[in-house]
Amino acid sequence: MNHANPKRIGELARNVEIALRFKQKQGTPEMPQVEKEVMAPNYDRVRGGNLHLAGNARDQGWPHPALYLRAAFPDRVDVIEQVIADGDRVGLLFRVTGTHTGNFFGIPATGKKIDVYEVALIRIANGQMVEGWFMMDEAELMRQLGAKLPPRPDGKLIAPALPQTDDAATFIKKLEAQPATTALARNKLTAARTRLSTQTKDGLAANHHNLRFGFWHTREFSKAHGYGEMNLNAAFAERRYGLDLLLAEGNQVWVRFNVNGTHTGPFCGIAPAGGQMGVNAVAILNFDDHGEIVSSWTFADELGVLLQLGRPDLLLG
Repeated sequence: MNHANPKRIGELARNVEIALRFKQKQGTPEMPQVEKEVMAPNYDRVRGGNLHLAGNARDQGWPHPALYLRAAFPDRVDVIEQVIADGDRVGLLFRVTGTHTGNFFGIPATGKKIDVYEVALIRIANGQMVEGWFMMDEAELMRQLGAKLPPRPDGKLIAPALPQTDDAATFIKKLEAQPATTALARNKLTAARTRLSTQTKDGLAANHHNLRFGFWHTREFSKAHGYGEMNLNAAFAERRYGLDLLLAEGNQVWVRFNVNGTHTGPFCGIAPAGGQMGVNAVAILNFDDHGEIVSSWTFADELGVLLQLGRPDLLLG
């Protein structure tokens, strides 16, 4: 960990240990005791990984998939791919794998294997988790299961509310008010500035590589179904960013932000109706030693967008 203060290094290492212990003990006999040790009494799960599937199933009388989805995916194994620690936060990027053998928020068992990404952003205070924010790739999960969103008896479609965070310019002004005296602080500021405009290339190295686009699945769907290369700026007029969290460690910065816009142009064959789109996203940016971004990996809430546009089952078409 690239932090000069030895005491701070120790705190960051302990925070990582707590977050990984929580994740790695899920589904084991030790989990009840581990939860008591690592989760504060006032622990706040501000966003669940399956936010939309759980919201669609709420009050519908369908079987619950149980804690950590173990009734639906009893052989679930989470594969940790990346970890970052900064201040009182730990970020985890992992893949959720398993076999769908039980009811999953109203989706009957399919027997199919899943392998989907999830991001966790955890806040730790006094050696315990006090806040958890999770986002699973629910759009890809449903595609892998070949399952449509279960219809609610009341006929409602539960779309997410538009995010309420600082716009990128306001967030950046707060950053700029603090002297960027370290490489980590400068990288954070560069990362934040990438959210100022959907067109900006400021801070990107000449050899920058986009490892994953935020709208990865809808982008691939658009090409595969003859709608051409997806143009988000054309689909969502005045597309803009909100920004609320930065984590930096070593040559990496994680950015939690949101994407907002008005549906005024073609999007995967969905006719524009002027509705509002606004969903969460996380970007992982890798820097070189000169402070330029050499690669980006972005994960957006695509099922949230499809719900807002009234087409949650689009990727199954």
